[in-house]
Amino acid sequence: MVGDEVATDEVTPGQVPSGASEDARPRPVLPAYDGACTANVVDVLVEDPDRPPVWFPEGIEGADQIVLLVLDGLGWHQMQERRSLLRGLTLMQAAPITTVAPTTTATALTSISTGLPPGEHGVIGYRMSVDRDILNVLRWTTAKGDAREVIPPESIQFEVAFGGQRPPVVVRAEFRDTGFTRAHLGGCRHVPYRMPSTMLAEITHQLAMGEPFVYAYYDGIDKVAHEYGLSHFYDTELVFVDRMVEYMIQELPPGVALVITADHGQVDVGDRVFPPHPEVLGRVAHQSGEARFRWLHASPAHAGDLLRAATEHHADVAWVVSREQVLDECWFGPKVLPGPLSRLGDVALVPFEPVAFEDPADTGPFHLKGRHGSMTEAEVMVPLLVARG
Repeated sequence: MVGDEVATDEVTPGQVPSGASEDARPRPVLPAYDGACTANVVDVLVEDPDRPPVWFPEGIEGADQIVLLVLDGLGWHQMQERRSLLRGLTLMQAAPITTVAPTTTATALTSISTGLPPGEHGVIGYRMSVDRDILNVLRWTTAKGDAREVIPPESIQFEVAFGGQRPPVVVRAEFRDTGFTRAHLGGCRHVPYRMPSTMLAEITHQLAMGEPFVYAYYDGIDKVAHEYGLSHFYDTELVFVDRMVEYMIQELPPGVALVITADHGQVDVGDRVFPPHPEVLGRVAHQSGEARFRWLHASPAHAGDLLRAATEHHADVAWVVSREQVLDECWFGPKVLPGPLSRLGDVALVPFEPVAFEDPADTGPFHLKGRHGSMTEAEVMVPLLVARG
């Protein structure tokens, strides 16, 4: 009759409406640790490049020398969306592969160099909870300052890099003596560079010296994305790198294979940055991780209800996952050793929307517009590219 009201259930933000399914939300893209994953690239290159797995692009078979160039922040999807701008990168045999979890430089570069999932090498994030301190892995600092003596890098990550082969690693000069470099490139022969042109010259020199395997790392794409987002500034940097790669391919000596991959993709967050809800923060002792993979460490009085509160307030924009779920679903690999396990929080906020969770203790020199860390396709899928001289 006229005036009858249809009863409706009020939906709290973050809840799945009655009659809807959680399947309506996107699902996290989990790393392919048993196959096409950045953690497995080096094993292929240094162990048996003549018999690569089916997921590896053609071109490394029979190579006399191999260069592995890691382009920080080059996601597969960002590259595909800008194919019309590219020349050099599109000359290469290409396949999408997954990076690791979280999709962050500290974790991914360590997986690339060691050939191990994060649960085994132990660098499980950008900011980790270590012995009651929060360690910024890239800076290797805590709130007390330089932590290289109080938290020796070798005590966090003690796996040998590149199968113990001690190859030349061509990295920026300012990274040479950092704690993170000791953690993920310990024992390697460091070849510092200051400009992209000298990076290319150093790679060429190492090949001329007969080195069978050369590792190089370039961080410009990631830096531009962080500061300017996925804007025309990003496009300009990508074109610059593409032309650099085109030159490298043209100058490759016969018998040399160039392999390119990345540590993660990017999401343009812009100004959509906010702290966890006060009712969530009221149950938190401290935070670790980063803005798109924010670990919440429960205060003792609220260990039992932090997950409920975080789900109630943030499940509309993020996967709200417990430590147990992350372990059960093998986000950090099939095995998580005691050391890495001790560094995890109780609940993680992992956004699938282009937002970021702020932590006042996690600061930098400027506001970050481009972000990564979460498990969306844009962040997880990275290119694996091969060209042959």
